[in-house]
Parts: sequence; C-alpha cells; structure tokens
Amino acid sequence: MSTILADFAPHHVSLFGEHILHLKHTLADSGLFTDDALARLIEKTPAQHCYVNTMDRRSHNPRSRREGAIDGLSGAEALQAVKSGNIWINIHKLGETDPAYARLLDAIFAEFENRVPGLKTYRQSMTLLISSPNVKVYYHCDVPGQMLWQLRGTKRVFVYPAKAPFLTQPSMEKIVLGEAHETGMPYETWFDDYAEMIDLEAGQMLYWPLNCPHRVENHDCLNVSVTTEHWTDELRNVYAVNYANGIIRRATGAKALSMHTSGPSFWGKAAFAAIMKKSGLQARNQRKRLIDFAVDPRAPDGVRDVPSYALGR
Repeated sequence: MSTILADFAPHHVSLFGEHILHLKHTLADSGLFTDDALARLIEKTPAQHCYVNTMDRRSHNPRSRREGAIDGLSGAEALQAVKSGNIWINIHKLGETDPAYARLLDAIFAEFENRVPGLKTYRQSMTLLISSPNVKVYYHCDVPGQMLWQLRGTKRVFVYPAKAPFLTQPSMEKIVLGEAHETGMPYETWFDDYAEMIDLEAGQMLYWPLNCPHRVENHDCLNVSVTTEHWTDELRNVYAVNYANGIIRRATGAKALSMHTSGPSFWGKAAFAAIMKKSGLQARNQRKRLIDFAVDPRAPDGVRDVPSYALGR
C-alpha cells in the first residue's frame, strides 16, 4: 500500500466524512511542488484554468476581492510576484496540463478507497494554490467533498459547522447554482468562537465534513498547497437537492424546503435538477468572470490595474 497518508489509523475510518481529519502526508516527495515545477506548470496552464486573486489588505472586506491574470510573464516571474506581493494563484485541472499530477491524484484516492471500506469516489480533481505571505482567504464553503494538503509554508485554518447560522440553505443553494461566489456568504466575527482552529504545516492535510464553511490565514511565508475534490453518490444527492431547492426557492419564495436525499420527494428533485442542468437555462444567471488586474512583480502587491474584461470559464 502507498504511504501518501503517513499516519492514517484504523479509527480514522469511522471519522471519515463525519469529523475533521488532520493527518500527515508525503506529497512533497513527488517533486511536483518545487519552484521549478511550479514555474513550468504556470507557463503551461491555459488562461481559463488559471485564477488569480487579490484583496484589499486594509479593508479586510471580502467584497474587495478582485480577479486578475498572468500575461507576458515567465513562471519564475509570476512566482516572484506571489512571494513579494498580495496575491494567490489557483491552477485548476492540473492533470490536463501535466499527466504527473493526474497520476498523483489517482494515487491519493486509490489509497483512501483502499483504507475506507465502501468508499467509491468519482470526478476527482486537484487545484494548486500558491499564495503570498499573510494572505487571507475569507469565509466560504465548497460544493464537493474537499481536502486541503499543505506542501510549503504554514496557514491557520478555521472550520465551522455546516449548519445554520454558519451555513444557511439559501446561501448554499446560490453557490451551487453559480449565482454567488463562495466568499459571498454572511460571516460574523463571533462565528470564530465555534470554529475548529488548526495551524496546518507542510506535510499535513485536512478533511472536513461536506460543505463546512472555512477561512484561511497564511503565516508570514509563501504558501503552497493543493485542494482535492471528489464526489460520491451521497454527495451527488445532496448537490441535486440543493440545486433543485435553489430554483424552487427563487421561483416560489418558499422558506422551508426538505433536504431529504431519499424517497419520492428526493427523486423528483433529482430529476428536476438534471433537466434544468441539461437545459442550460441556469447558465444565464451564473456570475461572469471579470479580470481587472495583471500580475506584475514590479508593481505594489504584485498587482497592476488593467481595463476590466470578461474571460470565458
């Protein structure tokens, strides 16, 4: 058996998917996350798979989040901008750009499925995050099952319960429908009193229950990590209910909608969600991706303003 999960113990099986897991891993041994490897990956990744963000350090306002692009830079220059700036780069679909990352992703989930009886995942994906010292990723949640793997640096992660008032059904539905960004969720500072706080160091990973809101504060160092996402039949059913409920709520103004993932009501919603997704009607309500800065290692915070333009997803 592989040793990607360096300290997975038998009791972790019963915790998987139900509680936070904080484990050690060996992904850095792959050689895929050195500066040279990251620079090559940045240069090879198509623009539509590379997301760059910044946020106003002074306001601490998630609405100050902006999207940018890497244009005309080498991978090494882009990395220098991250090291000295206030930006983070998210690279999606790594396996399509370099098959070595696809093999690593396959190995991760093969090991989990070998260790957790009955676990069957599909539509796995991996996203690389390269972020500046002291960057903060504001309160948000993700739709699929997600794990966070720290490769370099240290970050503080706050994980909150996946239930009201920390996560409301209408907020989750808008994220599922693509109508709101993950960071658009309501957040109050007192939420932190109910959060699990973990200082995640290089060689460690976290897995939390589905849709748990979380936020991140980098320590004063460059951070490199990957998130892995996956689906199971159970997770897909929750997604289908959220998708259908979101459309029903918008059309009818309904307040209380069932989250049951079995029985006639569920199957009706699952069929409705499938029809709506296939129709493409919901795509008209999805957010547009607007770029208004370019990464520039010579500019303050690594950010140079440019006229806003739309970039296809």
